[in-house]
Amino acid sequence: MSRSENEALYGGAAGGGKSDCAIAEALRQVHIPHYKGIIFRKTYPQLSELIDRSREIYSRAFPKAKYNETKHCWTFPSGAKIYFGAMQYTKDRTNYQGKRYDFIDFDELTQFTWDEYSYLFSRNRPNGPGTRCYIRAQANPGGIGHGWVKERFITPAPPMTTIWEEREIKFPDGNTQIKKMSRIFVPSTVFDNKKLMENDPEYITRLANLPENERNALLYGDWDSFSGQVFTEWRNNPDGYKSRLHTHVINPFRIPDSWKIYRGFDFGYAKPFSVGWYAIDHDGRMYRIRELYGCTGTPNEGVRWDVAEIARKIVEIEKTDENLRYKHINGIADPSIFDKSRGESIAEMMEREHVYFDKGDNTRLAGKMQMHNRFAFDENGIPMLYVFNTCKHFIRTVPELVYSQTDVEDIDTDGEDHIYDEVRYVAMAHPINPPKKKYVEKMYNPLESDSRSSGMWWEKY
Repeated sequence: MSRSENEALYGGAAGGGKSDCAIAEALRQVHIPHYKGIIFRKTYPQLSELIDRSREIYSRAFPKAKYNETKHCWTFPSGAKIYFGAMQYTKDRTNYQGKRYDFIDFDELTQFTWDEYSYLFSRNRPNGPGTRCYIRAQANPGGIGHGWVKERFITPAPPMTTIWEEREIKFPDGNTQIKKMSRIFVPSTVFDNKKLMENDPEYITRLANLPENERNALLYGDWDSFSGQVFTEWRNNPDGYKSRLHTHVINPFRIPDSWKIYRGFDFGYAKPFSVGWYAIDHDGRMYRIRELYGCTGTPNEGVRWDVAEIARKIVEIEKTDENLRYKHINGIADPSIFDKSRGESIAEMMEREHVYFDKGDNTRLAGKMQMHNRFAFDENGIPMLYVFNTCKHFIRTVPELVYSQTDVEDIDTDGEDHIYDEVRYVAMAHPINPPKKKYVEKMYNPLESDSRSSGMWWEKY
C-alpha cells in the first residue's frame, strides 16, 4: 500500500489478503470531498462478498458512511464516494464512458481482458484538485487474462522491481515530450498472512490438497502453472534446448532439404495476424522454425497491415531465411480467407503477390486434440512438436490459453489464440494418432522406495 507506482499488482496466490487490501486502499483519499474511487469485479454477483466485507470495514472506520444498494456506492461524511463496478462483457466498459475516478482497482485482474483494463486508463483522472490518480489490482494465476497480466507485471522484472515504460507525446505546436509510467508486482502468499495462519492453520493443508496446477498457483503463486490451462503438457526447459529432451522449446538448426515445409496463416487486422513456418521430419514430427506475428506489442492488438503488406513480408522472409529459401512451401490457412461474399477474397489478394494457400481444416475440437497429441512426451522425453526459441510469440501465447467458460471442451476464444489457430491448421493437415502411453514430468521424491536417485523422471499415466 506504500508503493508510489502508477500501477501495482498485488498477490499471485490465495490467502494473501488481496481483497482487504483493495477495500482499504480505496479509503486513502475519502477525506477529500470530490474524491471518487471504484473497485471492479468481473460480474455483480462476484461483488457480493467484496461488498459484505466493505460493510465490516467501512462502517467501523466511518460510522456515518452510507451505502446505496442501487448505485453500489458508499458515500462518506466528506462527500467522497467509493463505487463497486462490473464488466461482465467487454462492451460493458462503455458504461463508464465520461466518468472520472481518482482511484481504480481491479480485484481478480486475470478475469479481465487487456481491452477492459486498459480502457479504464482514460477514466483515471481527477475529480478536483489535490487527489492522486493511480490504479491497483489483485490477482491469482489463471483465467482469461493470465497471459497479458503475466506479460505486463510478472515477466519484465523480478517482484518488487519497478517497471518503467516510456511514451512519446506530440503536442499541437510540433514539440514532443517523453513521459514515463511505472508499474510493479508485489507478491503475497498465505504464508504472509499471519492472522489467517493463526485463525485457520489448516488452510495451507487444504491448498496443498488441490490438484497440482491449482496447488502450485494458489499456494505458491506459480505463474507457469494454473487452473484452466489448456496445454498442461507444455514444457519450456532451457536445459533441454540443445539435447531436445524434456522440452518443447529448442535451439534453431539447419533444416535438412528432404524435410517438407509448411506455412500456416490466420488473418487479423484489428487483432493480430499470425504466420508460422513448420518443418516436418521423416517421423512426422513438426518443428515451428519461423514466425511472423502482427502484434503492436500491446497484447492482442493488431498492427492493421493490409493483405498485400502481409503477403509482401511473407515473400521477403521466404527469399532470405536459410531454412525457407529455394524450398517448396505448402500454405494452409483458415477457410474464411477464401470467402468471396464481400468481394475479392483475402486468398485472391495474396495470390496477386504470389503467396498461395490451401483451405485448412477448421474443426476445433479435433484440432485441439491434435495439439495434445503432439505436445505429449514419449518415454524418452521427446514430443511430436518442437518450437525454435526464436518463436517468442508462440512461447508467450499458446501456453497461456485457458478453457472456455461456456464450452468447456474448447479454448476461450477471447484469449490471444491466433497462433494457436494457425498451428492447428497445419497439425490437422498431418494428423497423428494419440500416443499409446503418455508420460508426465515428476519431481524426485527421496521418500519413495525405488531405484531413482535424483532429479526428474518420466512417469506413465
